[in-house]
Amino acid sequence: MSLDLSQCSDGELAALALGGEGRAYREFLRRYRDPVYRLVRNTIRDGEEAIDVTQESFVSAFAALKRYDRERPFRLWISRIALNKCRDWARRRAVRAFFTRAAPLDDAFGLASDEASPEDEAADRAQMRRVNAVIAELPAKLREALVLRAVEGMSQAEAAEALGVTEKTVETRLYRARAELKHRIAGTNLGGNLQRETADGPASEIDRP
Repeated sequence: MSLDLSQCSDGELAALALGGEGRAYREFLRRYRDPVYRLVRNTIRDGEEAIDVTQESFVSAFAALKRYDRERPFRLWISRIALNKCRDWARRRAVRAFFTRAAPLDDAFGLASDEASPEDEAADRAQMRRVNAVIAELPAKLREALVLRAVEGMSQAEAAEALGVTEKTVETRLYRARAELKHRIAGTNLGGNLQRETADGPASEIDRP
């Protein structure tokens, strides 16, 4: 009777993978491919490129599996690797853009509901492109903190571990990201929506007069 890998902890899966059990790698992919892809996509704002960056992240993680601390969640470890891959991607893109004057990236996510009218779908896509453009302009460190906390739903401690910084640093970056977002969308009809989407709870200090 074969072992049910879905019942194994991350640490147990790592031990099995290092011991030659190929199915353990597939189980890691099953568990974390989608969250890693979302993290990458929401960081680099390009859905197709995110597929390649996600693959690179897993290849690197599996190659370095001996260095994984089995007492910690694999998701946090690979999230850190994925963010580093995003930074590498951004550097490569900056070099390409310098020489080719590349056009702004198209919207890579935010598909409308099948039940929405064509007019609503068009409005939703236009709004998402505006939001994406604002987020994409944030400095990388602020954008990463915002994605981990507001989009991926990580706790402050988890985001801090994924980024390799203190919880206070995450708090500061998130505050600055929200302040910058509010500043950049001031005077548009996106203000109220984005404030609600990025807030953890009651309005923060930046939302008060």
